[in-house]
Amino acid sequence: MKNKLFSIMSLRHGYIYLFLATFVLIFLSYSQHLVENQNNPTTISMVVPVKPDRLKTSPPSHPKPSKEAVEMDVLKNLITWPSTPLLPINFSWNDTSDPAHSSLTVLPKRGGGQRRVGDELEVLIQIYNFRGKPKKSGGDVLLARLHSPSLLAGVAGKVVDHLNGSYSALFPLLWEGNVQVEVILVHSSEAVTVLQQVSRSQPYRIYFRSLFQSGPLTEITICNVNIDAPQQTLCNYTDLQTGEPWFCYKPKKLSCDNRVSHAMGGFKKNIKPQEEKLFQSGINLKVSIPPSSRYNISVLPRVEDQTKGTSDMRKNPSGYYYHGVWRPLDGTKLQQFNSSKAASQCLRGKVLHLFGDSTIRQWFEYFISSFPDLKKFDLHTSKQAGPFIALNYTNNIMVTYRCHGPPIRFANVPVAQLRYIANELDHISGGPNTVVVIGIWSHFSTFSVDVYIRRLQSIHKAVVRLLSRAPDTLVVIRTANPKALTVYETLTNSDWYSMQRDKLLREVFKGLNVRLVDSWDMVLAHHLPHNLHPQPPIIKNMIDLLLSYICPLGKDQTRGNQQKRLK
Repeated sequence: MKNKLFSIMSLRHGYIYLFLATFVLIFLSYSQHLVENQNNPTTISMVVPVKPDRLKTSPPSHPKPSKEAVEMDVLKNLITWPSTPLLPINFSWNDTSDPAHSSLTVLPKRGGGQRRVGDELEVLIQIYNFRGKPKKSGGDVLLARLHSPSLLAGVAGKVVDHLNGSYSALFPLLWEGNVQVEVILVHSSEAVTVLQQVSRSQPYRIYFRSLFQSGPLTEITICNVNIDAPQQTLCNYTDLQTGEPWFCYKPKKLSCDNRVSHAMGGFKKNIKPQEEKLFQSGINLKVSIPPSSRYNISVLPRVEDQTKGTSDMRKNPSGYYYHGVWRPLDGTKLQQFNSSKAASQCLRGKVLHLFGDSTIRQWFEYFISSFPDLKKFDLHTSKQAGPFIALNYTNNIMVTYRCHGPPIRFANVPVAQLRYIANELDHISGGPNTVVVIGIWSHFSTFSVDVYIRRLQSIHKAVVRLLSRAPDTLVVIRTANPKALTVYETLTNSDWYSMQRDKLLREVFKGLNVRLVDSWDMVLAHHLPHNLHPQPPIIKNMIDLLLSYICPLGKDQTRGNQQKRLK
């Protein structure tokens, strides 16, 4: 009996041990499952059903958009263009805008009487097609100026789209004498439709190349802001400070670290022959519209009891030319620096940093050619990309130039010299003897505006940091400008693209304590032909304006009130 009882107890203990061992194994298995579930988000977890009456209904949480993202949406809405007509597959360009058939009509002065300085001139523009029929919708790209050839005077006008085929051009009357109106049809609304489609479908139509080298072994691959390819096939050169993206295809035999240079690769032109007819020089691409009849516009002097002006223009010009000299309308007293001695006196003890594209490099070249006291130091760098430095030891003057980072279409830039403007600004101490000039627009025309806005935002933040640590630093922004156009130039750098970038540039820097060189108005108002790199008389006026900002006239014009905020 005793042995039987012992056997029963041993059996019970065995069951208990077996139960405990099974429990431990289940617990360890479940613990491992939990760990694996944490490390692998795709692991399916056990779901415990909940009764419907116990379900909590709360709205899904969405991350708050960043300040930059909100600003980007606002900026993109700012450049919304009027609706343009859809183009059927076999459309006829005879139904598109024709500058030769279109007309200009100078409207009588509001309230009657003779026109005087301080008044506003209004011109009605009616667009017709090649069949001589009036257009019924807007969206054409027009530029306007008022000028007096005998006085070498000119001012840019404001064009208003009435969305029905008619437009108004508004001009302030700023000098007395006979004046003439010029209105240029840059693109028809149908051409804008093509440019919009190209921008959407071919944002990377300009591509770039990089050379990879290690000893005698070299490879070249394609690069761009974005490349639609598996990540493992790409070298990622996104800038760690600014977040600016840049990618190249991985070389087959070399490392991503072996990249030594950057250059423009090429351009993919992909429009239909029928669409190309919308961009014909001398026919419908940047052609003046003839006046509907001969007119003689005479402007009389202002009378003593006349009000200052009746202009209700939404965007006043920044200045005008008179006798070939730019006259700013923001209160700046422009000086003419016609000698190296005058420029050296202004720049004595100053450091002038120029950042941007070739339109800013042109300023550096002007300094060197016009002011012999400023000597270029040979850094043995590319004539196109730089960087450059010029020195005047006697007056302790230094002028530098550096191109902006990719995308930039220069022929050959060493990777070691590819610098983003925002990063360069963060290495400038600043102060009352430091001048920074920024000009960045031309090389961004083919890309989505998001790319350009993001670049401007990073530069804006760097300027804010610079002015926070050194408020006396003078920061000057050079705007975009109109240029001569061909089919290639239109698809890569049309005035229509430049107008949008120019508007974004002004808006991003509005409110900052920076100065503006309004290259758009200065080129548009001048009698010389439009050019990406404006001719010397225009550049001289730009440099004189820059130096007038650096060395303001008048004892009451301190740096504080001279650096008015952009409006």
